Amino acid sequence: MLKATHKGTLKILNDLELECAVLEDKTRIFSERATAKALGGMRSGSHWMRKKEDNFSMMPIYLSAKNLIGFIDDSLKNALLHPIEYQSIHGNKICHGIEATMLPRICEVYLKARDANALLPKQLHIAEQADLLIRTFAKVGIIALVDEATGYQKEREKNELERLLSLYLSEERIKWAKHFPDDFYKEVYRLNKWVWPPLHTSKRPGVIGKYTNDIVYERLPKGVLEKLKELNPTDEITKRRKDKHHQFLSSGIGQPELKNHLLQIMGIMRASKSWGQFLVLLERAFPKGKIQLDLLSY
Repeated sequence: MLKATHKGTLKILNDLELECAVLEDKTRIFSERATAKALGGMRSGSHWMRKKEDNFSMMPIYLSAKNLIGFIDDSLKNALLHPIEYQSIHGNKICHGIEATMLPRICEVYLKARDANALLPKQLHIAEQADLLIRTFAKVGIIALVDEATGYQKEREKNELERLLSLYLSEERIKWAKHFPDDFYKEVYRLNKWVWPPLHTSKRPGVIGKYTNDIVYERLPKGVLEKLKELNPTDEITKRRKDKHHQFLSSGIGQPELKNHLLQIMGIMRASKSWGQFLVLLERAFPKGKIQLDLLSY
Protein backbone atom coordinates (compact mmCIF):
# COMPACT_ATOMS: atom_id res chain seq x y z
CA MET A 1 0.00 0.00 0.00
CA LEU A 2 1.36 3.39 -0.96
CA LYS A 3 1.92 6.08 1.63
CA ALA A 4 1.26 9.79 1.32
CA THR A 5 4.48 11.79 1.16
CA HIS A 6 2.85 15.22 1.05
CA LYS A 7 -0.44 16.48 2.40
CA GLY A 8 -2.22 19.80 2.16
CA THR A 9 -5.44 21.73 1.85
CA LEU A 10 -6.45 23.04 -1.53
CA LYS A 11 -8.39 26.30 -1.55
CA ILE A 12 -10.48 26.30 -4.70
CA LEU A 13 -13.20 28.81 -3.93
CA ASN A 14 -13.64 31.34 -1.14
CA ASP A 15 -15.47 28.90 1.10
CA LEU A 16 -14.24 25.55 -0.27
CA GLU A 17 -11.11 23.82 1.05
CA LEU A 18 -10.30 20.25 0.01
CA GLU A 19 -7.89 17.76 1.53
CA CYS A 20 -5.36 16.47 -0.96
CA ALA A 21 -2.15 14.44 -0.97
CA VAL A 22 0.69 13.21 -3.14
CA LEU A 23 1.59 9.51 -2.87
CA GLU A 24 4.95 7.78 -3.13
CA ASP A 25 4.38 7.03 -6.83
CA LYS A 26 3.62 10.75 -7.45
CA THR A 27 -0.13 10.18 -7.81
CA ARG A 28 -2.10 13.26 -6.73
CA ILE A 29 -5.08 12.36 -4.58
CA PHE A 30 -8.33 13.88 -3.34
CA SER A 31 -9.83 12.09 -0.36
CA GLU A 32 -13.33 10.73 -0.89
CA ARG A 33 -14.55 13.14 1.75
CA ALA A 34 -13.00 16.04 -0.19
CA THR A 35 -14.55 14.83 -3.46
CA ALA A 36 -18.03 14.76 -1.98
CA LYS A 37 -17.45 18.14 -0.37
CA ALA A 38 -16.38 19.64 -3.70
CA LEU A 39 -19.75 18.75 -5.16
CA GLY A 40 -21.71 20.59 -2.54
CA GLY A 41 -21.20 18.48 0.57
CA MET A 42 -24.15 16.11 0.31
CA ARG A 43 -25.27 15.31 3.83
CA SER A 44 -27.20 12.07 3.36
CA GLY A 45 -25.05 9.95 5.61
CA SER A 46 -21.27 9.95 5.42
CA HIS A 47 -19.60 12.16 2.80
CA TRP A 48 -17.72 9.15 1.48
CA MET A 49 -20.52 6.61 1.89
CA ARG A 50 -21.10 4.16 -0.94
CA LYS A 51 -24.61 3.26 -1.98
CA LYS A 52 -25.84 0.20 -3.83
CA GLU A 53 -28.37 0.90 -6.59
CA ASP A 54 -30.18 -2.15 -8.06
CA ASN A 55 -26.94 -4.12 -8.08
CA PHE A 56 -25.55 -1.65 -10.63
CA SER A 57 -22.50 -0.93 -8.56
CA MET A 58 -21.15 0.20 -5.26
CA MET A 59 -20.71 3.76 -6.50
CA PRO A 60 -19.92 6.80 -4.37
CA ILE A 61 -23.12 8.45 -3.25
CA TYR A 62 -22.51 11.54 -5.39
CA LEU A 63 -22.77 9.42 -8.59
CA SER A 64 -25.08 6.64 -7.44
CA ALA A 65 -28.34 8.11 -8.80
CA LYS A 66 -29.89 6.09 -11.65
CA ASN A 67 -30.31 9.12 -13.91
CA LEU A 68 -26.52 9.65 -13.97
CA ILE A 69 -25.53 6.12 -15.00
CA GLY A 70 -25.65 6.79 -18.75
CA PHE A 71 -23.22 9.71 -18.43
CA ILE A 72 -20.46 7.79 -16.65
CA ASP A 73 -17.90 6.20 -18.99
CA ASP A 74 -16.22 2.89 -18.18
CA SER A 75 -12.85 4.29 -17.16
CA LEU A 76 -14.39 6.72 -14.68
CA LYS A 77 -16.70 4.03 -13.36
CA ASN A 78 -13.74 1.71 -12.81
CA ALA A 79 -11.79 4.41 -10.97
CA LEU A 80 -14.72 5.13 -8.67
CA LEU A 81 -15.44 1.46 -7.99
CA HIS A 82 -11.81 0.91 -7.03
CA PRO A 83 -10.78 3.86 -4.87
CA ILE A 84 -7.11 4.20 -4.05
CA GLU A 85 -6.18 2.99 -0.58
CA TYR A 86 -3.18 4.66 0.97
CA GLN A 87 -1.56 5.28 4.32
CA SER A 88 -1.78 8.72 5.83
CA ILE A 89 1.39 10.77 5.98
CA HIS A 90 1.49 10.38 9.76
CA GLY A 91 0.70 7.05 11.37
CA ASN A 92 -0.88 3.98 9.81
CA LYS A 93 -4.37 5.32 9.16
CA ILE A 94 -5.85 3.87 5.99
CA CYS A 95 -7.40 6.47 3.69
CA HIS A 96 -9.43 6.24 0.50
CA GLY A 97 -9.31 8.65 -2.38
CA ILE A 98 -9.40 9.21 -6.12
CA GLU A 99 -6.78 10.53 -8.50
CA ALA A 100 -7.07 14.31 -8.61
CA THR A 101 -7.73 14.37 -12.36
CA MET A 102 -10.93 12.37 -11.78
CA LEU A 103 -12.66 15.31 -10.10
CA PRO A 104 -13.10 17.36 -13.32
CA ARG A 105 -14.46 14.21 -15.00
CA ILE A 106 -16.99 13.75 -12.20
CA CYS A 107 -18.04 17.36 -12.73
CA GLU A 108 -18.49 16.67 -16.45
CA VAL A 109 -21.00 13.92 -15.64
CA TYR A 110 -23.31 16.50 -14.07
CA LEU A 111 -22.75 19.01 -16.86
CA LYS A 112 -23.56 16.44 -19.55
CA ALA A 113 -26.65 15.35 -17.66
CA ARG A 114 -27.73 18.98 -17.32
CA ASP A 115 -27.24 19.57 -21.04
CA ALA A 116 -29.44 16.54 -21.71
CA ASN A 117 -32.11 17.83 -19.28
CA ALA A 118 -31.65 14.63 -17.29
CA LEU A 119 -31.04 16.11 -13.84
CA LEU A 120 -33.52 16.04 -11.02
CA PRO A 121 -34.38 19.39 -9.37
CA LYS A 122 -32.40 18.45 -6.25
CA GLN A 123 -29.29 17.84 -8.43
CA LEU A 124 -29.25 21.23 -10.15
CA HIS A 125 -27.21 22.88 -7.41
CA ILE A 126 -24.54 20.16 -7.83
CA ALA A 127 -24.34 20.94 -11.55
CA GLU A 128 -23.85 24.61 -10.73
CA GLN A 129 -21.03 23.70 -8.37
CA ALA A 130 -19.52 21.40 -11.00
CA ASP A 131 -19.65 24.19 -13.59
CA LEU A 132 -17.84 26.53 -11.23
CA LEU A 133 -15.19 23.92 -10.43
CA ILE A 134 -14.53 23.17 -14.11
CA ARG A 135 -13.99 26.84 -14.89
CA THR A 136 -11.65 27.17 -11.91
CA PHE A 137 -9.61 24.13 -12.93
CA ALA A 138 -9.34 25.41 -16.48
CA LYS A 139 -7.64 28.56 -15.25
CA VAL A 140 -4.90 27.06 -13.16
CA GLY A 141 -4.65 23.31 -13.73
CA ILE A 142 -5.58 20.70 -11.21
CA ILE A 143 -2.09 19.19 -10.89
CA ALA A 144 -0.43 22.53 -10.22
CA LEU A 145 -3.05 23.31 -7.59
CA VAL A 146 -2.47 20.08 -5.69
CA ASP A 147 1.31 20.45 -5.88
CA GLU A 148 1.14 23.96 -4.48
CA ALA A 149 -1.23 23.04 -1.70
CA THR A 150 0.92 20.11 -0.55
CA GLY A 151 4.29 21.81 -0.98
CA TYR A 152 5.20 19.16 -3.57
CA GLN A 153 6.27 21.72 -6.16
CA LYS A 154 9.72 21.99 -4.55
CA GLU A 155 10.32 18.28 -4.92
CA ARG A 156 8.71 18.33 -8.36
CA GLU A 157 11.37 20.76 -9.56
CA LYS A 158 14.04 18.31 -8.45
CA ASN A 159 12.25 15.43 -10.16
CA GLU A 160 11.81 17.41 -13.37
CA LEU A 161 15.56 18.10 -13.47
CA GLU A 162 16.17 14.37 -13.18
CA ARG A 163 13.68 13.77 -15.98
CA LEU A 164 15.32 16.43 -18.13
CA LEU A 165 18.70 14.78 -17.68
CA SER A 166 17.27 11.36 -18.50
CA LEU A 167 15.85 12.80 -21.73
CA TYR A 168 18.94 14.79 -22.56
CA LEU A 169 21.64 12.25 -21.79
CA SER A 170 22.10 8.72 -23.06
CA GLU A 171 22.74 6.11 -20.40
CA GLU A 172 25.54 4.57 -22.42
CA ARG A 173 28.06 6.20 -24.69
CA ILE A 174 26.71 6.26 -28.23
CA LYS A 175 28.75 5.59 -31.31
CA TRP A 176 31.08 8.50 -32.02
CA ALA A 177 30.03 11.02 -34.63
CA LYS A 178 31.58 14.35 -35.49
CA HIS A 179 29.28 16.99 -34.03
CA PHE A 180 31.64 19.95 -33.94
CA PRO A 181 32.28 20.93 -37.57
CA ASP A 182 35.60 22.35 -38.70
CA ASP A 183 33.89 25.68 -39.37
CA PHE A 184 33.27 26.02 -35.64
CA TYR A 185 36.99 25.81 -34.92
CA LYS A 186 37.86 27.99 -37.91
CA GLU A 187 35.70 30.75 -36.43
CA VAL A 188 37.36 30.35 -33.03
CA TYR A 189 40.77 30.75 -34.69
CA ARG A 190 39.65 33.71 -36.83
CA LEU A 191 38.17 35.62 -33.91
CA ASN A 192 41.31 35.05 -31.85
CA LYS A 193 43.54 35.93 -34.84
CA TRP A 194 45.22 32.53 -34.78
CA VAL A 195 46.64 30.87 -37.89
CA TRP A 196 44.43 28.26 -39.56
CA PRO A 197 45.11 25.43 -40.05
CA PRO A 198 47.39 24.84 -37.05
CA LEU A 199 50.98 24.46 -38.26
CA HIS A 200 52.99 21.26 -37.69
CA THR A 201 50.48 19.77 -35.24
CA SER A 202 47.01 18.32 -35.11
CA LYS A 203 46.53 19.42 -31.52
CA ARG A 204 44.50 22.49 -30.72
CA PRO A 205 45.43 24.97 -27.97
CA GLY A 206 44.36 23.73 -24.53
CA VAL A 207 42.18 26.79 -24.08
CA ILE A 208 39.87 25.47 -26.82
CA GLY A 209 38.41 23.02 -24.33
CA LYS A 210 37.63 25.84 -21.89
CA TYR A 211 36.08 27.87 -24.70
CA THR A 212 33.91 24.89 -25.71
CA ASN A 213 32.61 24.47 -22.16
CA ASP A 214 31.98 28.20 -21.86
CA ILE A 215 30.17 28.87 -25.10
CA VAL A 216 28.48 25.49 -25.61
CA TYR A 217 28.00 23.12 -22.69
CA GLU A 218 27.56 25.70 -19.93
CA ARG A 219 24.70 27.22 -21.94
CA LEU A 220 22.77 23.97 -22.24
CA PRO A 221 20.03 23.26 -19.67
CA LYS A 222 21.11 23.44 -16.05
CA GLY A 223 22.65 20.22 -14.78
CA VAL A 224 23.67 18.80 -18.18
CA LEU A 225 27.37 19.74 -17.99
CA GLU A 226 27.66 18.47 -14.41
CA LYS A 227 26.20 15.13 -15.46
CA LEU A 228 28.46 14.95 -18.51
CA LYS A 229 31.52 15.47 -16.29
CA GLU A 230 30.28 12.66 -14.08
CA LEU A 231 29.79 10.30 -17.03
CA ASN A 232 33.02 11.37 -18.74
CA PRO A 233 35.55 12.10 -15.97
CA THR A 234 39.09 13.41 -16.42
CA ASP A 235 41.84 10.80 -16.21
CA GLU A 236 43.93 11.37 -13.08
CA ILE A 237 47.17 10.68 -14.93
CA THR A 238 46.70 12.21 -18.38
CA LYS A 239 44.34 14.96 -17.16
CA ARG A 240 42.31 14.32 -20.30
CA ARG A 241 38.88 12.83 -20.86
CA LYS A 242 38.68 9.47 -22.57
CA ASP A 243 35.65 10.43 -24.64
CA LYS A 244 33.94 13.50 -26.03
CA HIS A 245 31.10 14.99 -23.98
CA HIS A 246 28.70 14.94 -26.89
CA GLN A 247 29.04 11.15 -27.15
CA PHE A 248 26.91 10.90 -24.01
CA LEU A 249 24.06 13.06 -25.31
CA SER A 250 20.89 11.21 -26.23
CA SER A 251 20.23 10.77 -29.94
CA GLY A 252 16.58 11.77 -29.57
CA ILE A 253 16.93 15.11 -27.82
CA GLY A 254 20.43 15.90 -26.55
CA GLN A 255 22.29 15.70 -29.84
CA PRO A 256 19.70 17.53 -31.97
CA GLU A 257 19.63 20.32 -29.36
CA LEU A 258 23.44 20.48 -29.40
CA LYS A 259 23.46 20.73 -33.19
CA ASN A 260 20.85 23.48 -33.14
CA HIS A 261 22.78 25.34 -30.44
CA LEU A 262 26.01 25.11 -32.44
CA LEU A 263 24.37 26.47 -35.59
CA GLN A 264 23.12 29.51 -33.67
CA ILE A 265 26.50 30.08 -32.05
CA MET A 266 28.27 29.89 -35.41
CA GLY A 267 25.88 32.48 -36.78
CA ILE A 268 26.88 34.83 -33.95
CA MET A 269 30.55 34.04 -34.62
CA ARG A 270 30.27 34.98 -38.29
CA ALA A 271 28.62 38.27 -37.35
CA SER A 272 31.46 39.17 -34.94
CA LYS A 273 34.75 40.88 -35.71
CA SER A 274 36.64 39.86 -32.58
CA TRP A 275 36.50 37.31 -29.78
CA GLY A 276 35.49 39.99 -27.31
CA GLN A 277 32.60 41.16 -29.47
CA PHE A 278 31.48 37.57 -29.95
CA LEU A 279 31.36 36.95 -26.18
CA VAL A 280 29.24 40.06 -25.65
CA LEU A 281 26.75 38.99 -28.34
CA LEU A 282 26.77 35.41 -27.05
CA GLU A 283 25.92 36.44 -23.51
CA ARG A 284 23.10 38.59 -24.81
CA ALA A 285 21.65 35.74 -26.88
CA PHE A 286 22.40 32.82 -24.53
CA PRO A 287 23.03 34.02 -20.97
CA LYS A 288 24.41 31.32 -18.73
CA GLY A 289 21.91 29.72 -16.42
CA LYS A 290 18.89 31.24 -18.15
CA ILE A 291 18.27 28.85 -21.04
CA GLN A 292 15.02 26.99 -20.49
CA LEU A 293 13.93 24.14 -22.72
CA ASP A 294 10.40 22.76 -22.54
CA LEU A 295 11.42 19.13 -22.71
CA LEU A 296 8.06 18.04 -21.26
CA SER A 297 6.53 18.61 -24.68
CA TYR A 298 8.59 15.82 -26.20
